[in-house]
Amino acid sequence: MQQYEYLMIFFCLAITLHNLEEALWLPAWSQQPSRFQKKVAANEFHFAVIVITGLAYLATFSYLYFPMSNVVEWIFIGFVGSMIVNAIFPHLIATIVMKKYAPGLLTGIILNIPINSLILYKLYVIDLISLKEIIFSTIIVGFILIAIIPILFKIGRKTLSVQ
Repeated sequence: MQQYEYLMIFFCLAITLHNLEEALWLPAWSQQPSRFQKKVAANEFHFAVIVITGLAYLATFSYLYFPMSNVVEWIFIGFVGSMIVNAIFPHLIATIVMKKYAPGLLTGIILNIPINSLILYKLYVIDLISLKEIIFSTIIVGFILIAIIPILFKIGRKTLSVQ
């Protein structure tokens, strides 16, 4: 296994811990009035975070098994870049504006930004990806993730609602 491939496993660890932090505290935090987060019940949030985490693992292991596939590479790179952006917006911005800790900020700052930046840096230095690929992949995957989150909330609400 190449040195950069070990770093990809750390991406899985970082996103898991980040999403666990959010799963534990974000549903309750979301109940306060905010322009950063609509109210979300625990069951719908937990469903969405499990699916997103699963997609991150799928992207990572797909890239490890199919490193020559450009599409798989771009999805993985986009996920990594999106998690860097996610640490800043909404977590850091929400914490500053609301003057109250936004769940996910700590793991975003101490895990996602450094680990994911190192992954992108290593892949860039060994010429596996370009800056253009990082930017476009992050934008595209980021928008896809933003678009599917409300859908996942709705599915989680409908399938996991207590009758």
